[in-house]
Amino acid sequence: MLINHQSRLRLPRNKLTILAAFGAIILIFLAIFGPSLAPYDPYKLDFSEKLNPPNRDHWFGTDDGGRDIFSRVLHGARISLRVAVIVVAIASGVGVTLGTIAGFYGGWVDDVIMRVADMFMAFPGLVLAMAVSAAVGASIEASIFAVSFVWWPVYTRLSRAQVLAVREEAYIEAARSIGASNARIMIRHILPNLLPVIMVRMTMDSGYAILFTAGLSFIGLGAQEPMPEWGRMVSTGRVWIINRPYYSTFPGLAIFFSVLILTLLGDGLRDWLDPRLRHEAS
Repeated sequence: MLINHQSRLRLPRNKLTILAAFGAIILIFLAIFGPSLAPYDPYKLDFSEKLNPPNRDHWFGTDDGGRDIFSRVLHGARISLRVAVIVVAIASGVGVTLGTIAGFYGGWVDDVIMRVADMFMAFPGLVLAMAVSAAVGASIEASIFAVSFVWWPVYTRLSRAQVLAVREEAYIEAARSIGASNARIMIRHILPNLLPVIMVRMTMDSGYAILFTAGLSFIGLGAQEPMPEWGRMVSTGRVWIINRPYYSTFPGLAIFFSVLILTLLGDGLRDWLDPRLRHEAS
C-alpha cells in the first residue's frame, strides 16, 4: 500500500510533467476547436493584406497571399495532431503485433521478423522516409505512410524485448497449464504488461511524428500549398526570413512547443510508470 500511495503522489510532484500535461490539453483543445476559433479563413487570398507584420487585426501577421498566419497556425494544430495520432497508431499497431509474435514464438519466426526490422533500421530514419515519400508522391498522406513505414521496427524491438522478459513468468506457465491458447496468452496476459512501456513510447513519438512530417513538408515531400501545415508554412516563409521573419517564426514555434510538450509528457510518464524510477525518487 505504501508503494501505491507513493506512485499516486509521484506525478504531481513533477512540475515539468504537470506543465506538459496542461500543454498537451491545450494542444488537443486547439486541435479540436482551433478552426472554430480562427478569426479568418486560412485559405482565402487577400493580396491587399500581403505580408503585413503582426498587428491588432492579424496577431501573427499575414503571408505572401494575405492570409492570416494566426488562423493558419490554429488550423495547422489539427493537421499536425491528426498526423501524429495516425502515424503512432499505425507504427505501434504493426510493430507491437510483430514484436509480440517474435518474442513469444522465438526460433525462425523471431529470426525472420527481426532481420526484416534490422534491415529497416539500417537506414537513417529521415532519409528512408524521404525516399518512401518521394516514391509514393508528395502529399500529407504520403508523409504519414512514410513515417509509419520507418517507425514500426522501433516498436517491434521494444515489444519483443518486453515479451522475452515475461514469457517465462509463473503466471504465463499457469495459463498454459490450464489449456489457454497462445493467442489468449498473448492478448490477455502479455499485452497488458507491454502497455505502460508502449504508452510512454507513443507519447514521445507523437512529438517526433509532428517533427518528421513537418520536415518532409519543409523539403516539399509532405503537405503542399495551400494546406496550413506548420512545416509547409515554415518552408514557404523561408524566402522572406530576412525581411519578414514572423512568417516562419510562428509556425516554427508551434512545432517547437508541440514537440517539447509531448516529449516532456512522455518522459514524465516514463518516470511515473517505471517502478524502479519510482523507488529511486521515493
